[in-house]
Amino acid sequence: MSKRKGKVISDATAVKSRRVTPVGTEDTLDDSIHQGPSSKCFPHSATGDIGIVESITLKNFMCHHLLGPFQFGPNVNFIVGNNGSGKSAILTALIVGLGGKATFTNRGVSLKDFVKTGDNTADITIKLRNRGPDAYKRDVYGDSISIEHRISSDGSRTCKLKSKSGQLISNKKEELTTILDHFNIQLDNPVSILNQEMSKQFLHSKSESDKYKFFMKATLLEQMKRDYIHIKHTKTVTRQQVERQEECLKDLKQEFLQRKERYENLSSFSEMKVALENLKKAMAWCLVREKEQFAQQLKEEIEREENHFKHRDNLQLCQTKVIQVEKKLQCIKSRMDRLREEQESLSQDSVKLKEQVKAISKAHKDQELVYYRALNKLKQSEQEQNLLLEKMNKTKASVSLNSDGETDYAKRLKTLSSLKEQLTELENKCSQLNQDIKNKHQALLKGKEERDKLRLEERDVQLSYESKLKRKNQLLASRSNKLKRFGDHVPNLLGSITEAYATGRFLKKPVGPIGACISLKDPTLAVAVECCLRSFMKAFCCDNYKDELVLQELMSHYYPKGNRPQIIVSPFSEKVYNIHGRKACHPEYPSLLDIITATSPVIINCLIDMRGIESVLIIKEKDKARRVMQQGRPPKNCREAFTVEGDQVYPNRYYTSEFSMAKYLGGDLEIEISMLESEMENHQAQLSRFQLHVTSVTEDIVSMESMLNSTIITLKKTLASVNEVKATIAELETADEEQTDDISSLEEVAQENQQKIETENQTVLEAKTELDKHRKKAEDIDSKYSSVRERIDQLSEEMEPLKDEQLKLEAECAKHERNLKILENKLKSHEDNIQAMKGELAQREEELQMSHVMTGICDQSHKDQSRTAAGDRQHQEHRHRNHSTEEEDQGVGEQPRRAGEGGQGVRRGPRSLQRENQPSERSAEVHRST
Repeated sequence: MSKRKGKVISDATAVKSRRVTPVGTEDTLDDSIHQGPSSKCFPHSATGDIGIVESITLKNFMCHHLLGPFQFGPNVNFIVGNNGSGKSAILTALIVGLGGKATFTNRGVSLKDFVKTGDNTADITIKLRNRGPDAYKRDVYGDSISIEHRISSDGSRTCKLKSKSGQLISNKKEELTTILDHFNIQLDNPVSILNQEMSKQFLHSKSESDKYKFFMKATLLEQMKRDYIHIKHTKTVTRQQVERQEECLKDLKQEFLQRKERYENLSSFSEMKVALENLKKAMAWCLVREKEQFAQQLKEEIEREENHFKHRDNLQLCQTKVIQVEKKLQCIKSRMDRLREEQESLSQDSVKLKEQVKAISKAHKDQELVYYRALNKLKQSEQEQNLLLEKMNKTKASVSLNSDGETDYAKRLKTLSSLKEQLTELENKCSQLNQDIKNKHQALLKGKEERDKLRLEERDVQLSYESKLKRKNQLLASRSNKLKRFGDHVPNLLGSITEAYATGRFLKKPVGPIGACISLKDPTLAVAVECCLRSFMKAFCCDNYKDELVLQELMSHYYPKGNRPQIIVSPFSEKVYNIHGRKACHPEYPSLLDIITATSPVIINCLIDMRGIESVLIIKEKDKARRVMQQGRPPKNCREAFTVEGDQVYPNRYYTSEFSMAKYLGGDLEIEISMLESEMENHQAQLSRFQLHVTSVTEDIVSMESMLNSTIITLKKTLASVNEVKATIAELETADEEQTDDISSLEEVAQENQQKIETENQTVLEAKTELDKHRKKAEDIDSKYSSVRERIDQLSEEMEPLKDEQLKLEAECAKHERNLKILENKLKSHEDNIQAMKGELAQREEELQMSHVMTGICDQSHKDQSRTAAGDRQHQEHRHRNHSTEEEDQGVGEQPRRAGEGGQGVRRGPRSLQRENQPSERSAEVHRST
């Protein structure tokens, strides 16, 4: 901690207990809290009363969720435990909790490094003893002072100082500094607190000079030495400045005396004073003349404006046009009203006719329904009669014997038995066909799956072939232009950027692509560098967001949407960042920053910000990379490492690279092109094999589909035969169950049905006659309704052009009305302008009259002063000065005439009134001065 100034401790405070509790952080050693002895011997009552750390509590600090509270004794304390139990965290928290910086602890660069991962804040609570006669504000804090620190994940912290009862006393850092000074707690003094790094340096150092430096730093003599040198230098500089200023003061005094003497020796001062008064008088009359000219010009302008009738004539012409258009519009509206009335009357007739059409159509449909019902009833009766006659014939035939001496019943039994046997055979055939179809369908699905799999593999090989072909074309093009490695459009894009920068569209010219701006000290590490940077190889750097928008617009001409290179926005700097303390250090292996050279510091700074290249090591061998990063603690500030093959190594995981060759930083183009060509030949051979295999599988699928379709057709035919046999069997079984009806009763029923058919036939004829009458009425009413609708349509067609003409006239009328309002406003503004000019003229005439009066008074005063001054001079000098004054008056008198001549040629309108206020202001200043 630097030496604190501005705080003087009284003698009484100086004689106090100086007890401090430093804590060592060496985990491998005893990890104890060292307690330094007091600098002097004090009475027993004062020993251990102030400055002792009574307890400390940690929450979410470093990697610990909750530690403490740890209660400490008044004498020596030891803290023991396994590695990772929190011994070092207690010392670190003690330094940070008492207001120390994160760098004092050698455990982190920023305070946010001490917040536990996954939490937002970390809390530290420290209690210091505050007893005895040397206690700090004991009436406020009590017997102990609680210091509560809260650290946020963004690096900020807050401090609260509380009394023993828990009351908040202060939250200012100055109060905590005062308490530490009172208790003589020095956080950066290695005698008070000896951290791990400092103890290593002290114990391992064998040089006497290093130990002397340690002594100087521990006793604060080094800080005092620097302060003394600074004070001595400041004293010397101040003394030199005082001597230079004293010499300059002497010169200024001498120059002042000389100028004062010259001023007093001026003989013509009074004459110059009189000439000045004459010039003031002449200037006042010039301003009065200028006002007179301006008033005359204003009168002429008012007369011109009053004789200007252009606005009134335009207004009358516009009113005439409005009246003519309104007359035409009225004629169109009256004609439209007549047509609309005729259309409304025809619409009413159309509605009535439509209702009649509906009524007649309904009656026609009802009669048509009656007719078809009677016709259907007649057809049904005829069908029943035919069935009855057929039944009679069957009954007569069943009674008679056939030629073999058998009846029809016996023949039906034999037929039924044969049909059942046939049905059994057909059903067995159907089940066999179903199983065959199922097997062929499964084989077909397997063939299609195999074909789809082959096509998918073929597509992957085709995409790989196209990507390698594109890469080959890029390499061939990069023979003449290396920028085409980063894309075919990159040279054109860079040309557009240069042109835009030349025209001033960019504040600072963008830099990129990054891969084209860097080179390697060791070309064999190209794969490792590209695996580390990845997409940043094609990225561009911009200084500000305005330049980013311009660059995005230029990129949109060469890249499709969503596929443009990355743009990194960061203010450009001419110097590389100072990464001292953040760079990964190892005696054998370089960092990525060490093996890269760039054309501009902007590139290095961008990669430091975005990729952290200062914390990435390059280790060529895999085994060594694993040993360095994963066996034990990684090197300081090292986050990850890359091998020569591009493998990525973390302390707890290892990722194998997907790339075998460098794409952008590769050295030999011909080797890469030859490798691509061989890979492309392999892909072409694979594509040929895939195509042959797919063709064979497709032919098998087609044959299986044809066989499956033929089997399905056979199954359908078999099912149709089964259904036909089943229907025949059902019909035969139904025929056996029927009883033989009496032929005589069937003949009587047939006769009755014949009479019924004749009656229904008569009813059908009558319904047909009535239906014809209704059809004729419907046709007549339809013709009337159609004629009315045609007339309505004709009226609508006649109204369409009238509506268009009406809209045009209404638009023209609205336009003329707008012009009329504009002209009225112009006429009103013209009249208002004339009134304003008249008011301005009255004001100017009043000011002119006042200027005449004031100038006359000033002239008379000047004459009196001239007479008084002339009485003290010689007659000859008086005559000479009068002659000079007359010449000056004549010269000044010509100025108003010239101003009047020039002013008459200037035309000043009402808009120049504000500018003319300036002369009146100057004249008022002259009046006040005179």
